[in-house]
Amino acid sequence: MAILMNLRPWRVALSLMVLALTGCVRTPPAGVTSVAAKATASDLSTIRGANYRGAGATNTTDYWLHYNASETERDLTYAGRLKLNQLRVFVNYASWRADKAAFRKNLVDLARACDRHRIGLMITVGDTQTFINDDGAINRGHIRGLVKELVKAIGREPALVFWDASNEPDYNARGAPGDRQEKRFEIARLIAATLHELDKKTPVTIGVADERNMETLADAVDVLSFHDYLPNRAAISNDIVRAKAFAGKTGKPVLNTEIGCVARANPYDVALEEHMKAHVGWYIWELMITRRWGDVHGVFYADGTVRDPAIPAAMFGLFRNRSDTALPELPDREGAIGKAITNAQTWLGNDSANWAAGLNAAETLANLLESAQLAAMRDPPTRTVDLLRRGPTNNAALRELLPKYVEMLRPHQRQQ
Repeated sequence: MAILMNLRPWRVALSLMVLALTGCVRTPPAGVTSVAAKATASDLSTIRGANYRGAGATNTTDYWLHYNASETERDLTYAGRLKLNQLRVFVNYASWRADKAAFRKNLVDLARACDRHRIGLMITVGDTQTFINDDGAINRGHIRGLVKELVKAIGREPALVFWDASNEPDYNARGAPGDRQEKRFEIARLIAATLHELDKKTPVTIGVADERNMETLADAVDVLSFHDYLPNRAAISNDIVRAKAFAGKTGKPVLNTEIGCVARANPYDVALEEHMKAHVGWYIWELMITRRWGDVHGVFYADGTVRDPAIPAAMFGLFRNRSDTALPELPDREGAIGKAITNAQTWLGNDSANWAAGLNAAETLANLLESAQLAAMRDPPTRTVDLLRRGPTNNAALRELLPKYVEMLRPHQRQQ
């Protein structure tokens, strides 16, 4: 009992949840309420998390090679201002191999800093494609070496709440070989199995890029997790409905471990509002504004100032007045801005252009502007478009509006 009293409440609940999932908790007699019976998916709905890297980091390897304990302490105070209770932090094989002793020391420092700030820690294995050798074979030795080190370093740290065995193994970057997704799925399973073997207490998840792909890897995890970078309320809501329905079938909890990505037109406020309404825990992308992404990602600059107060406001349930209009999902997430600009310019170049098509082009641009926080939010662009949609056909107003939106977005267009 004394041991249980010294553990964080969420640690106890999650430990009981894992025992329940693995069949280690006996079913109580009829009429008897069990603490373990409360360790259901709803326990994870209270998660308020953020993905985290230091502000100066250009990537995961750079973050660990230049890890700074005082910056971590400072950044966790920023997390406290947002009342966050979880952080999701990436590791990779390259950062371990570069300096194993420093990596171990820094990982422990992060875990203990999280514990001091009463923040749970999810460790996510990124860059899993590096486990594929040049000849296409999977390097199982490298996988086991990294996982053993992770478990040895922080497997017993009180702050550790989840292992994420692979970040988006289902996402094939442009130009990647066709068989890479299948091999990354296999790698994710290998990592998850090794984590289960070496750490029998900490729940394992796999954060997939597409919610539907949770079904492929569900048997390998204790907790389901997906990422939602969809551009509008209807698409986000549909994602959540499907995720919860599948979670219900499996009897496993579900989380969203990445939402709020401005380069992909995924608005923080709408995404957070829909997840809160659905009682699904979340991790925003991301706590700090880093060198990797620049001013279009994250909440805090290194000095603690906030990029846009609308983001923390949304995290506390204060949402802007936005349109509910459904738009088609964007299959090429990284090229969203370029495609939206091209679509708008095509409409502008057609003297007999269709009014509804122009509104849809404007709505896509407006979502991008808001999600990237590139427009003043007293009068959100989506609201402007929504008012046009409600009124009579007015091509002249639309032809005046579209070039303004395009001009604001053009500096953020990916160069081909």
